[in-house]
Amino acid sequence: RVVCTTERSGVEMGRTDDSPRQSIALGAHKTKSKEFYDIVRHIGECKNKSDEDSIMRREVMMLRTVLTGPKLEKAKLKEYLIRLMYVEMLGHDAAFGYIHAVKATNESDVSLKRVGYLATSAFLDENHELIILIVNTVQQDLKSDNYLVVCAALTTICRLVNEETIPAVLPQVTELLNHPQMHVRKKAVMALHKFHLKSPSSVSHLHGKFRQMLCDKDPSVMSAALCALHDLTISDPGPQKNLVPSFVSILKQVVEHRLPKSYDYHRVPAPFIQIRLLKILAALGAADQKAATEMYSVLSAVLKKGDNQSSIGNAIVYECVRTAASIYPSPVLLEHCAGVVSRFVKSSNNNLKYAGLDALSCIVNINPNYATEHQMAVVDCLTDPDESLRKKTLDLLYRMTKSNNVEVIVDKMMDFLRDATDHHLREETATRIGELAERYAPSTQWFINTMNVLFEVGGDVVKQSTAHNLMALIAEGSGEDANDATLRRSAVAAYLGLTSKPRIPRVLFEVILWVVGEYGTLSGQSPQALMDTLCTAVEAQPEGDAVQAQAMTACAKLAVAGGGQLSEKATKLVNRNLNSRSIDRQQRAYEITALLRENPALVAAALPQDASCEDLEVNPALPALDAYVNKAFAEGASAYLQPSERSTGLREAGGGGLSHEVAGSLRFDAYDAPAPDRGIAATPAAPSGGMRLSSTGGTWGEPAGRSAPPTTAPRFEPPQAPEDDRTQLASALFSGVGAPPPPQVPRAPPPPAPRSDMDLLMGLDAPTPTAAAPPPSPPTPRRRRRRRRRRRARRRR
Repeated sequence: RVVCTTERSGVEMGRTDDSPRQSIALGAHKTKSKEFYDIVRHIGECKNKSDEDSIMRREVMMLRTVLTGPKLEKAKLKEYLIRLMYVEMLGHDAAFGYIHAVKATNESDVSLKRVGYLATSAFLDENHELIILIVNTVQQDLKSDNYLVVCAALTTICRLVNEETIPAVLPQVTELLNHPQMHVRKKAVMALHKFHLKSPSSVSHLHGKFRQMLCDKDPSVMSAALCALHDLTISDPGPQKNLVPSFVSILKQVVEHRLPKSYDYHRVPAPFIQIRLLKILAALGAADQKAATEMYSVLSAVLKKGDNQSSIGNAIVYECVRTAASIYPSPVLLEHCAGVVSRFVKSSNNNLKYAGLDALSCIVNINPNYATEHQMAVVDCLTDPDESLRKKTLDLLYRMTKSNNVEVIVDKMMDFLRDATDHHLREETATRIGELAERYAPSTQWFINTMNVLFEVGGDVVKQSTAHNLMALIAEGSGEDANDATLRRSAVAAYLGLTSKPRIPRVLFEVILWVVGEYGTLSGQSPQALMDTLCTAVEAQPEGDAVQAQAMTACAKLAVAGGGQLSEKATKLVNRNLNSRSIDRQQRAYEITALLRENPALVAAALPQDASCEDLEVNPALPALDAYVNKAFAEGASAYLQPSERSTGLREAGGGGLSHEVAGSLRFDAYDAPAPDRGIAATPAAPSGGMRLSSTGGTWGEPAGRSAPPTTAPRFEPPQAPEDDRTQLASALFSGVGAPPPPQVPRAPPPPAPRSDMDLLMGLDAPTPTAAAPPPSPPTPRRRRRRRRRRRARRRR
């Protein structure tokens, strides 16, 4: 690209009265030499990185010698700058030549000036110390009569502008919006867009300019204005609502081939302008029926014209489906989108299939019925060897999950979690499994079993909040004492069986220690045996050192149930942590040792059984400290003063010294200047106790190329499951989803949310919620704790 740019610069600026062929030859001769071609050829012939590095080291030494020499030929400076860019692009340091690129921007030769701007943009960044040297040059070049110089300066501004330099060039860039050359107007709009991205407040008064440039007679200027208006619309759609007719009109003209043929790409009219307009319409038509109604006809036309089975046509169709799913829904338009998406999903090309699944996920958010006819294709995607395709299929199923198919979908997600290797992908999948299990679990026992499997399979990526939710569910129960006891007994038995495994994730280990410490006696084993089991697991597990504090707390709770005595292994664990370097473990060890020496009633009050969900009632007056406070007053301690009272006392003291009431407090006012003619006054002694320290309260570029086929492993055809199994799996995944879509789409479909009759504690096998009305919010943990306190109060009475 550098060679092409410089050669074009030489040709354009080297034109004379001679023939065009002589001009091209003259420009090429001025731009490149034989040494330059040799360097490029040798780099291309390198077989490995070491050969390339050796060539570039010799090149760096040569360029350093030439550029630092006393006689530098300006005729060859352009080529030297190009060779410096090659050095920089191949990963070698060319900082010694940065200043020469900056100097080249001041040259009168237009070709050299443009190469200097190009090199400066490639070498420097917006925070480089040499930026200040080119600000004055840019200001002068923006006033040039040669539009090539103006374009070069605007390009450099877009690359190197920062918040400090924006005010220096903003007035001149704004004036260039009226330049007669379309290239200058386009680059001026791009520069203002860059200013908006860097400092929105600096161009907040120029938003109307983007609207004006939307009506420019040149399509390239209009497309540059669309990029700026897209960002403005995404940040705040409200002020741009009145532009909906304009955007619809522009999109209609583009679809009808009213733009020059030079904007066509593979016989598709201005596809990138279409995609940008579709994104803008998606933001403006969301939850706005009036604006969306104006878009339906043009979106149907885009779907019809873009469905030509070419890559760029598929991209337009995909973006159009996303737009139709984002705006206020139209049943007719959604039917059209579902028909187009079916071609993607059933395609043998994995790229099209991936795009189809993603587009189908957008439609399913409005109505899950549209996925029914593709259920067998979705089932086939679950067994595809392409990991990204399976991940996108699970995304689709995640949006379709209900209480009647949650078990099958969670099982498929668990299988994917076992095979996945990417850390972020595993973390996202584990989080989704926890969300689905917590929201749609058919029973509490199934939820606990699912969480145990999740901890085993993905314990390294499971969030701590998931473990806390599981422990809260076990502690709160369902409200029936018999069922809660059975649930906790089975949980204890399951977790005691897991302690014999060779490796337990830390998150699961913490849950095991808490559950066994709280409800271990329900298993029928003695507290001493349970303590020995936990201590043995702590010593055998790799994560044992990280959970010793939780293990000591669990053993202390079991000791309360066993009469206040620790087992032999538990005693060794506590004694070993008395000298631990961890402050937390050492403090717990000392507290447990001291607490177990007290009387059993005090120990039982400090470590109550099954009281983790009880609210603690705290008296802010702290009456238990009255005796300690009275004793301190008797010994001469001063009363505590609020920060406002302390400041008042200091002001009343006049700053000359501290009064007796506020002596010992920190002073926050400035000290007085010392007076030379005064003696040093004696400061009154502070009361006993000394000083009290109180605590203070959008860039356009080439279209993306085709993705290369995977080379890590050869593709293989997945084994086809028997027809009966595939049919059963599809029936389980899509159960409860009707075939025909409803004739009317709800006005504002709410996002999926758990209903009160689907709460984990109230039996989650209730009917599937409909989209006609937003479901009520589930009971909060505070409400569940209130119900639990009322049940406990009734039992005590």
